[in-house]
Amino acid sequence: MAGTISVLLGIEDAAELDRVTAQAEAIVRTLPGPARLGLAAGAGTLDVLARLTTGHSLDGLDAGRRDALCTLLESRAARAVEAVKIPLLLAAGTGLLPGPPEPGGLVRPDAVLDCTPSADWPACATADAVVVGSGAGGAMAARTLARRGMAVVVLEEGRRFTAAEFRERPPLDRFLDLYRDGGATVAVGRPPVLLPEGRAVGGTTVVNSGTCYRTPSRVLRRWASLGVPVEDFGADLDEVEATLRVAPQPMEPLGRNGLLALAGAERLGWRAAPLRRNAPGCRGSAQCAVGCPHNAKYGVHLNALPQACEAGARIVTHARVERILVERGVATGVRARRPDGTFFEILTPRVVMAAGATQTPLLLRRSGLGGHPGLGRGMAVHLATNVAGRFAEPVDSWSGVMQSVGIEELHGDGILIEATATPAGMTSFPLPGIGRRLRGELDEARHLAVLGAMIADAPSGRVHGARHRALLRYDLTREGAGRLRRAMTAMGRVLFAAGAEEVLTGLARDPVVRDEGELTRAVAAASRADLHLAGFHPTGTAKLGEAAAPVDPSGRLRGVRGVHVADASVLPTCPEVNPQLTVMAMALRIARGIR
Repeated sequence: MAGTISVLLGIEDAAELDRVTAQAEAIVRTLPGPARLGLAAGAGTLDVLARLTTGHSLDGLDAGRRDALCTLLESRAARAVEAVKIPLLLAAGTGLLPGPPEPGGLVRPDAVLDCTPSADWPACATADAVVVGSGAGGAMAARTLARRGMAVVVLEEGRRFTAAEFRERPPLDRFLDLYRDGGATVAVGRPPVLLPEGRAVGGTTVVNSGTCYRTPSRVLRRWASLGVPVEDFGADLDEVEATLRVAPQPMEPLGRNGLLALAGAERLGWRAAPLRRNAPGCRGSAQCAVGCPHNAKYGVHLNALPQACEAGARIVTHARVERILVERGVATGVRARRPDGTFFEILTPRVVMAAGATQTPLLLRRSGLGGHPGLGRGMAVHLATNVAGRFAEPVDSWSGVMQSVGIEELHGDGILIEATATPAGMTSFPLPGIGRRLRGELDEARHLAVLGAMIADAPSGRVHGARHRALLRYDLTREGAGRLRRAMTAMGRVLFAAGAEEVLTGLARDPVVRDEGELTRAVAAASRADLHLAGFHPTGTAKLGEAAAPVDPSGRLRGVRGVHVADASVLPTCPEVNPQLTVMAMALRIARGIR
C-alpha cells in the first residue's frame, strides 16, 4: 500500500507517507468485499506494470523511475489509476480540514433521546408501531404516531453520535463511521455511480448539506397525475420547515467559495442566492458531511426524534431488521439482529418502513413481501458532477458553508448548480494527474473553488437482491449525459466569470481548460464513460400511487395489512431538488393516515 501511495500521490516525506498509508488502510477495512477486491486488483495491476517496465516493485522505485512510471500509467492504465486514486485522495485530503474547533463553541447541546443499544434490549417486546429507520421519513413518522398516544419503537441499524465525537475525532474516522460501507456504496452501470448513504440515529440528515428546497409545483402536478394525493402539501411542507427551522443562509459564514459563485452568476446575469438551510447558527466549518462539530446543522436527531421520545417513543440502535413477521397476510411484528448475531423480536400490528430507497426493497423481499413487479424498479437519483476553478488568490473552499449558494438559471431544464466543496477525495471530483503533478495539485488545492451540479435523470435504476447487501444498477441515459455536459459547461462559465485562471474539468483527456472555448470542446468530446459522477437522493423504489404502484395512495404496501412505507422509496419521480423537506412532508402525511 505504501508503494502505491508514494507513486500515485507523489509523497516522499516518510512521516507523511506513514500517516496517509495508515488512513488508507483504515478506509480499505471499511469497504465491502467487492470494492476491496477491485482496489487490490487495481494496485496489483500497477505493481505488475512497474515490474515489467522498471524491473522493480512499486515499493522499490527511486524518484526518477517513479516519474517515468507515472508518465506510462497516465497513457496506458488511466482507468486502473483512477479507481485506485480516489480512496487515496480521501486519505490525504481530509488533512486539509481545520483542526478541532474552539472550546465552548456548541450552538446547542445534544438532544435528549431514549436510545437503547440492541444488546440491552429484551428478546421479545411489544409495541403499537415499529418504525424501521430513523432518518428523515422515520423520524417524522415516529413523532406523528407517538404524539397520537401509540407506543412506538424506532429500530436503527447505526448508532447515536454526539457533538463531542464530531469535535474530538478526526474527520476521516467520522466519515468512515457515518456512512454505509465507509461511503463506498456504488451503483454499477455505465459509468459506475458513487452513491453514499448515511447510517446513524438521524440517518442521512446527520451528514447531508442542510440544503432545504420545497417541492417544486411542477413536480407536485406531475405526481397528482400519477394518483399521488398532494392536495394541501404546502401545509405539510410548512410544518416540516418549522420543525427544522429552515431559513436563508446568512452571508457572514458563507465562505469565499460561495461568494465567488455569487459573483460569477451576477456577472452572467444568472439567478443565484444563498441556499435555504436547516442550520440556525451555522459557523461555516464545512464539515456537514462528517457531522457538525457545533451541532448547528439541525438534523432530525435534534428535533423530530427527541420530540418523538418526549411523546414516549423509544429508539433501539445497532439493530438490523431481518424480517417483517406476517401471518395470513397481516403484519404481526419484526425480527432484528444484534451485532453479536443474536436476534430479538418486537410484536406489533403496524410496521412503518423508513430504511431508505436502497434498503427498503431488500427488507420487503427478505420478508416475502417483494412480489409486486414494481418493487425495487424505477430508482431515480440526482446525478451530480463537479468542476473546479483555479484562482490567483487562496479560496480555502473547505472554510465556510459546505453547500452555500444555489444557481437556478437552468433549474427549469433539470439542472441545479450549487456551490459545494469538501477536501479532495470526499467528493467524486478527481484532481488531475498522478505522482509529482498530483502532489502539486494537492499543495495548491486551497486556490480552487468548486461548483457542483445535480440533474434529474430518468428513473433508470434498480435495486437487486434480497439478502443483506443490495446490488444497485444505474445506467446514465443519453438525455442525462447531455444535461451533465450542459451543466459542466455552465459551471465553467460561472467560474471563468468569477475570475478563474483555468477550470479543472475532471475529464481524463482534457483535465484543465483555460477559456470557455476549450471548455466547450472538451466537454463535447467526452464520452459518457469519461464523466465523473456521484449519485445522491435515491428515490422511487416502492412508488406510491395508483393500482400499478407497489404502495397505495395512503402509503400502505399492497398485498399485506399493517405495513406502510414512509421514506424516499415512495416518491414516484425525482423531486428535482434536495429532497429532505419532501420526504419528511410525505412521511408526515402517510403517518397521519395510519389507524
